[in-house]
Amino acid sequence: MNQIGAENQTSITIDDAMSESNELDSCYNCFQHFVTNGFSKIDESSFEGDIIKTSFFSSLSRNPQISYRTKIVAIHKNSNTSQCWKIRAHSFGVYAKAVADTRGGDANIKYAWYGASKNEICETVMHGFSWRRHSISVSPAKHGLDSVLCSGVDGSGVRHLLLCRVILGKQEVVREDSSDQFHPSSMDFDSAVDDISSPTRYIIWNTHLNYNILPCYILSFEAPPYLSGLTEPKTIKPKTWITFGTLISILSPFLDHSQRASLEEQYTNYLEKKITRPQMIQRVRAIAGNQLLSAVVKLYTNKEIQVSSSNRGDAAATGVMQQAARLMMQPDCWEQFIVR
Repeated sequence: MNQIGAENQTSITIDDAMSESNELDSCYNCFQHFVTNGFSKIDESSFEGDIIKTSFFSSLSRNPQISYRTKIVAIHKNSNTSQCWKIRAHSFGVYAKAVADTRGGDANIKYAWYGASKNEICETVMHGFSWRRHSISVSPAKHGLDSVLCSGVDGSGVRHLLLCRVILGKQEVVREDSSDQFHPSSMDFDSAVDDISSPTRYIIWNTHLNYNILPCYILSFEAPPYLSGLTEPKTIKPKTWITFGTLISILSPFLDHSQRASLEEQYTNYLEKKITRPQMIQRVRAIAGNQLLSAVVKLYTNKEIQVSSSNRGDAAATGVMQQAARLMMQPDCWEQFIVR
């Protein structure tokens, strides 16, 4: 396989391979929820998709260890034509004009990121922000990291951000401990910030959520598992990881021509970012079968064979093939490798 020869550093964990999860379904169900509620998927290489992608990665540029290992999975645009959303959009426009008239002609409209759990994002997609009982904090377009850290990982390992238009009007500075404040301190202000000269968060008051924040896009992405700590783990146990390339090389001798071709096609799609990591895991499982996949990773788990970065290749793959073949000669032993 040509793609296997150029070993990719992206890996699959033993837990990924051994667990019969509903990760992919979770991802699809989430996207389906977005589509059902008026958000349509756009190509990230399109004009607006490219702008959003560039803005997102630019906002992570101060943390290259996160930016480098973060991958966009999908971008959905608010195309909702329901009467309810038309009213929300109209209210946003009316309020923007009112603020502009009050504040010298400038409503101070910005784009901002909002990060939350998948359930909160889904609720907001359905009902807007009006269901929230408290004021919310959003991140300026160039300071998205705080919202990324607030986002929750769904069942497929994907996080979601809302990119919203917000009417800021005239802003006041609030303290970190002002969580009990839910409206402007006076009629002279419309929103709040943590720093007037260089804000890293905008505060949209609870009393204004119905008409001065409008969700425009949903950005779904995969981020490194150590995201919340902001520092990469110093050590990773070699026995808990196997690269996709090595795994496919090991599996190939046990597959027929069509299966090998299918695996190569899926691996190429993955390298070209046409499918996500959870999708790749599910497709390897579907093509190779849980029994063979389980047998291979079981060998890794029991340290019966080890493949490190210094000895990857034919010899290592042959060792695993020989041991997997011995397992295949013992049908009764397959019972313990079936993923449940």
